This record gives sequence, C-alpha cells and structure tokens, in this order.
Amino acid sequence: MKIAVVGLGYVGLPLALRFAQAGVSVLGLDIDEAKCAALNDGRSYIKHVPAATIAEVRAAGRLSATTDFTQISAVDSILICVPTPLNKQREPDLSYVLGTGQSLAPHLRAGQLVVLESTTYPGTTETELRGVLERGSGLEAGQDFHLAYSPEREDPGRDPAEAHRIPKVVGGLTPACRARAEDCYAKVFERVVPVSSCRTAEATKLLENIFRAVNIALVNELKIVYSAMGIDVWEVIEAAKTKPFGFMPFYPGPGLGGHCIPIDPFYLAWKAREFGQPTRFIELAGEINAAMPAYVANCVRRQLAERGQPMAGARILLLGLAYKPDVDDDRESPAYVLIKLFEQSGAIVAYHDPFIPVIRPSREHSEFAGRRSVALTPQGYDVAVLVTAHTEYRQFDFSNWDIPFVDTRNWAMQRPAAYIRT
Repeated sequence: MKIAVVGLGYVGLPLALRFAQAGVSVLGLDIDEAKCAALNDGRSYIKHVPAATIAEVRAAGRLSATTDFTQISAVDSILICVPTPLNKQREPDLSYVLGTGQSLAPHLRAGQLVVLESTTYPGTTETELRGVLERGSGLEAGQDFHLAYSPEREDPGRDPAEAHRIPKVVGGLTPACRARAEDCYAKVFERVVPVSSCRTAEATKLLENIFRAVNIALVNELKIVYSAMGIDVWEVIEAAKTKPFGFMPFYPGPGLGGHCIPIDPFYLAWKAREFGQPTRFIELAGEINAAMPAYVANCVRRQLAERGQPMAGARILLLGLAYKPDVDDDRESPAYVLIKLFEQSGAIVAYHDPFIPVIRPSREHSEFAGRRSVALTPQGYDVAVLVTAHTEYRQFDFSNWDIPFVDTRNWAMQRPAAYIRT
C-alpha cells in the first residue's frame, strides 16, 4: 500500500509519520518547498514531532516529500490535510481544499481513494470537493474512484506514540467508499468508527469543537460575573469538578486560539443560514470568547492606572505566544489580539515564549513576523501578562518581580506581591 498525504502541517505531518511507522509507503505533498526539503533531510519543523522519527522512516524508505502533484498517480490513497480558515467576513474559506482538488484531479486514476480530513461544513466533500475532482479528472466519484471524509483529531503536544489510540471517524460517499476508507485507516488506528455519510462525519467534527467553544464561553462569562461578586471562579471550578457525574471542568482564559475552536463553529453557523436555521448558541459563544482579550486589556489598563501609568507609553511583557501550553503552535493565538489592543493604545509590547523564538510569517498576523522573544525578566517593563500556561512559567519563581503581574490562566505558582488573577 502507498498513500499520499497532502498538506504537511500540524495535522498532515503526524498522520504521514503514523502511516510510515506502520510500514506504509508515504508520499508527502506540500506547496511549501522548505517543508519538503526538511523532511527529505530528516529534519522536523514542528516542536512535538521528533526529527529522529522522521529520520527513521526516511532511512527505511517509507517517507518522501515533494511539491510535484503528478506523483499522486502512483499511490492508492490520498489524504487531504489542508487549512480551512475563515475569511475577513468570518465566512468559510475553502480555497485550500478546492485548490488541492484542482491540483490532484488531472492525475487522479480509477480505483484510488480520496479522503478529506480538513474541518469543514456538512456537504463539502460530496458537493464542492467531489465536483472539482470529477470535472478535472473525467472520473465519477463512487464509481471510478472512492471518496470519503474522516475528521482529523490531532492534538498538538500530545505524545505521538499514543495518537493511534484516538478513534477515527469515517464516512463515505457510498458504502464501498466507506469500506475502502475504513480499511485504509485500520492499518494505523486501533479503532475506526464508521458513520452513515460524509455529511455525518463532517458534522461530528463540528459538534466536538462547538461543544468546547460553548462551554469555554460559559466559563468565561461566569469568570466576569463571579469576579464582580467577589467570588474566585477558579476555586468554584475546583470545587465543582469533585462531583463524579454530570460535570466536566472547563477553564477561562484570555480568548480562544488554535485552528479549530475559534473557527470551526462558524462553519456550521454559515451553512445553517442556507437552511434558514439560527445558531444562537454558536453566535453568542463566539461573541463572548472574542471579547475576552478586551477584558484582559482593560484589567491591565486598570492596574497601570492605579500606579499612575497610562496605557500610552506603557511597557508590557507578554508571557506566552503559543495558543496552548508547551507547543510552538501560535495559530489564532489570543496573544496576537492582545498585542494589537495594547499597541493601538500606544503601549510598547514585547513577548517571551520558550517555544517561539521568532514569530513566523502567517496568514493571520503577518505584520508581527520577525519579532523575537525577549529575556524572562521584569527589568524595563511596567506590567507582565501571563497568556500561555507553559510548564516553564509554572516552575519559574516570579516572587521577586516588582511589577504588576496579570495571570490569565491561574498558572503562576510562586507569585509576586502585585499579583492579579483575571
């Protein structure tokens, strides 16, 4: 068996390695020549993906990477793992998915399996992607080639050795398509969960992330309400989670980050409008979560004002740029929103992050590319704001810092005198 994985980012690269380690021959495809060159040299460009793993499967001849889409004619299965962002109007941007389909279609051959893993709204696989593939290849999905959808469940930072235990949901255009996809993923995952259609599989992924977005919004709102009442929301959560049934703890923060939770719910909200269905929970959760950086910024503003320092000209140190702990993944990080809010008010902002020494170019925050992480010290700053719960910050002794310290994650253990928990 030989497969192609299209898109070698945080989802595609771990998936490609998983198949290669299982003895499958893997062709990695990406439009980024630098990524392909790194993989072919046995190097990693993602922190939690070990270079040793890449070198091992390279030495065994089970992984190669290229930008040449003509090579897909030699594989049995094609797994698409490309971005599905929102545009500036918060509408789905399928350009990466459809562009990939257009690049694949001329080289598609009868008998192949094509699986979309990118998160999207129900109907994408069997309508938009199917149409692009059929028009460009002259083949018919479900007859000449197999078409399926299997949502990615990648968790950056999770031990890669455990990822094969995460059940894999699979839906096919036809029962035969689903069976072919099941057989493909069964070579890697301990459990494959078949569902009735591509639409059901697409909806499954959206439900998973909408569930998280709504509950995070709830606890963010409760944080603000309880704070006004003089109640510590963190203490409330710790007490509530002792209940052994009917409760699952979620935690407040400075806003949502990552490529899933801030984005995926709006894919369903957008599609629901086509059917005349309101999505009030989703929209409200989005509003609450999107407002959290401004809430944090106002907390910082108050702390500075109490010390006679206006926001204009204030020197602010952000601790953590990644969207989650101990990874180098900064996609959709609320830290960037905070930087914008602070700088729009005239503040001077620097950041420290042990995993992001320099900000890389990105679709969302290209204006920050090239900025570098600074030393972890209070010297030269008027206030520090802990944004990301990196282990380093948990272990660091902040007790001798003589500036206000705003902790958005309830994370610092050895705290300075001027400690403020939002």
